[in-house]
Amino acid sequence: MAVMTDVSTTSAALRSPASPQAVATVKEVNAEKLRFIEEMTSNVDAVQERVLAEILGRNTETEYLTKCGLAGATDRATFRAKVPMATYEDLQPYIRRIADGDRSPILSGHPVSEFLTSSGTSAGERKLMPTIEDELNRRQLLYSLQMPVMNLYVPGLDKGKVLHFLFVKSETRTPGGLTARPVLTSYYKSDHFKNRPFDAYNNYTSPTATILCADAFQSMYAQMVCGLCQRIDVLRVGAVFASGLLRAIRFFQLNWEQLAADIEGGALTPQVTDPSVREAVAGILLPDPELAELIRAECSKGDWAGIITRIWPNTKYLDVIVTGAMAQYIPTLKYYSGGLPMACTMYASSECYFGINLRPMCDPSEVSYTIMPNMGYFEFLPVDAAASGGDASQLVDLAGVEAGREYELVITTYAGLNRYRVGDVLRVTGFHNAAPQFQFVRRKNVLLSIESDKTDEAELQRAVERASALLRPHGATVVEYTSQAYTKSIPGHYVIYWELLANGPAAGAGAAVDKTLDRCCLEMEEALNTVYRQSRVADGSIGPLEIRVVRSGTFEELMDYAISRGASINQYKVPRCVTFPPIIELLDSRVVSSHFSPALPHWTPAGSEECSA
Repeated sequence: MAVMTDVSTTSAALRSPASPQAVATVKEVNAEKLRFIEEMTSNVDAVQERVLAEILGRNTETEYLTKCGLAGATDRATFRAKVPMATYEDLQPYIRRIADGDRSPILSGHPVSEFLTSSGTSAGERKLMPTIEDELNRRQLLYSLQMPVMNLYVPGLDKGKVLHFLFVKSETRTPGGLTARPVLTSYYKSDHFKNRPFDAYNNYTSPTATILCADAFQSMYAQMVCGLCQRIDVLRVGAVFASGLLRAIRFFQLNWEQLAADIEGGALTPQVTDPSVREAVAGILLPDPELAELIRAECSKGDWAGIITRIWPNTKYLDVIVTGAMAQYIPTLKYYSGGLPMACTMYASSECYFGINLRPMCDPSEVSYTIMPNMGYFEFLPVDAAASGGDASQLVDLAGVEAGREYELVITTYAGLNRYRVGDVLRVTGFHNAAPQFQFVRRKNVLLSIESDKTDEAELQRAVERASALLRPHGATVVEYTSQAYTKSIPGHYVIYWELLANGPAAGAGAAVDKTLDRCCLEMEEALNTVYRQSRVADGSIGPLEIRVVRSGTFEELMDYAISRGASINQYKVPRCVTFPPIIELLDSRVVSSHFSPALPHWTPAGSEECSA
């Protein structure tokens, strides 16, 4: 079986980007990684069997597996018979003991090195995921597979730079002294990242010091000014999530005048006080009156369509995640980028890194991820079984999933999560060699519900997309949204908060737009499921859907609020349903107009499903 070269031992020649030896070495490393992908995906079941045996062998003496009655066994049959599926709530007592300082082998046979905090908005609470030192090697390995694949579709990326907005969050410590921080902060602060060898395919415009700056404003400002100074070298622009890139664009809209002044004079604003950041930027920020004038000319127009390619003209694509809840940002990103392709390259979480997209330049609606079988042990619970609770006997191995079916992802990791229900629902779209490829469908249990109706995130997204199409003739688009099940009135009703972007001179307020927004309410209702429409039409148990338009910048305030309460700027995702009273109060205080569905949606006792197509 092929062995993957440890990326930390890459030849020193890679540190010299200009040498012919470096070019040859990069090509060989890329070829080796592509061979590794082929080897892993051709031997999925054998790799999975080996990985499970390794995990169980390392963790055989742990308290958790001992209680399961594994008795040192490392084979699949015993594992399947003895180890149950687990949720975070099942593991929380064990995790709490580790966090409080218990260093006995509770979940992992290897020492827990730190906790990775999940996104505060992914599942409603901030979770602590134990990790171990050598998990960094696995994460780095998956990162290293992305660009060799991308190079097959977009050659020449080693001839320029990447403007990628990356951020860290200040970490905390548990009562027992372990660090707790988001997975990306853990990676950026690791030696793997800080001491990485030169990589022509990941040559960032941002100096490492600007990425590691914990102050969000200073970090963003410094990264933006460095990206502007190197604008001709930039071949791709991105952030982890689409929302992060849009936040960077919004930052540019608010700060372009000061940025231009800094570039004209070759001196960084006193607002950036971090000495390491100022030192790092000093070598890049040189007086450039011509660039300053270009920025002023482009930004003073007030027309932001295509601003990415106007400022960074050699950009070939956007490097952002636009799957799942991020899909709603696609129209806005197209507006700002002039229609550039969007590449979703990797599927990962705080619990485990899973796989990569082997067709990264496909349309966002067609993105599928190939799970790499060496990253952990993966099982899948059919969605129909999960809906009724499910049990471990219904789990399917990675090699046993069926095309077209949807499954809930269940993982067993080197760090000690055993048959853990991640909460992601995936659909099998096909296979690469013997490896299944999955489309991310949704997070489980993200619901709006007034009575017997249940609306999940994917359905809400489709309804917003369908309704927002009515705004296009008025030059407006929905740039952000969330919702709540409003139950203070009887009957209760869905409230959808929209922040709008005016795309041109035709955009604006007025009776015509107000009437269209009323129609948007009804259009959303028509797009919702038959149970919802029955409740509206026949039962009267749900009131007319309401859209509350909030003023520009409201969702930035929402993000700032979440960050102030401990959310990670890297992992933050706008919650698609809000229940926390302070957040609802913030949204309601920014409402500029409210609109209700003017009529009942279509529903008949039978055969009504075609209406929501």
